[in-house]
Amino acid sequence: MPASTASALDLLDGRIAGCRACPRLVEWREEVARTKRAAFADWTYWGRPVPGFGPSDARLLIVGLAPAAHGGNRTGRMFTGDRSGDVLYQALYDVGLASQPTSVAADDGLELYGVRITSPVHCAPPANKPTPGERDMCRPWLVRELRLLRPTVRSVVVLGAFGWQAALPAFAEAGWSVPRPRPAFGHGVRVPLDDPGGGRGLDVFGCFHVSQRNTFTGRLTPEMLRDVLRTAAESAEAAGR
Repeated sequence: MPASTASALDLLDGRIAGCRACPRLVEWREEVARTKRAAFADWTYWGRPVPGFGPSDARLLIVGLAPAAHGGNRTGRMFTGDRSGDVLYQALYDVGLASQPTSVAADDGLELYGVRITSPVHCAPPANKPTPGERDMCRPWLVRELRLLRPTVRSVVVLGAFGWQAALPAFAEAGWSVPRPRPAFGHGVRVPLDDPGGGRGLDVFGCFHVSQRNTFTGRLTPEMLRDVLRTAAESAEAAGR
């Protein structure tokens, strides 16, 4: 990856972290950072939008929903410090895409191998539910990130129906052809997107979100998650040859 691209992604991450475009989200994330949770009373919360995490030459992108109030909003890193992240990073480690199975703090030494993690909404929302307007306001950040990743990214795993609905328009804006009508979300769904400009296409995979509601009930098992991640990583590797 050219240094200029990595620098551009770093600049984008910094701009995302300074965004104050959505008043409801700004108020909520900062209130949570002030009041904290008793278990994290000694933490200084991040309390800002959480940028993407992972290398700038990633072949595989994972798209979530939004940071957790006491997870990414506390630690400043995607899926770090919450139960959803515990499940995701264990699976990434199990399939050889992460250096360690845990993600507890931004300075814990975790590295991702060829994978970047982002979300369509970068601020922690009340009740984990961004509004459609907040989703649309945040979309330009995802579009810019996708454009910067275009030289290398070949596969995307989208976690959950909200992320799927938010990501498909972003893929179209970033230059890939999205079928019409838009493909429906489903676990294990695979949708190939062509590049009308003659560049490399993109395989988009659906996966149930790693929320406690899904993982505690068995709707999403560790094996199911590993299977999707492994298939997407193999697809990205094959396309990059």
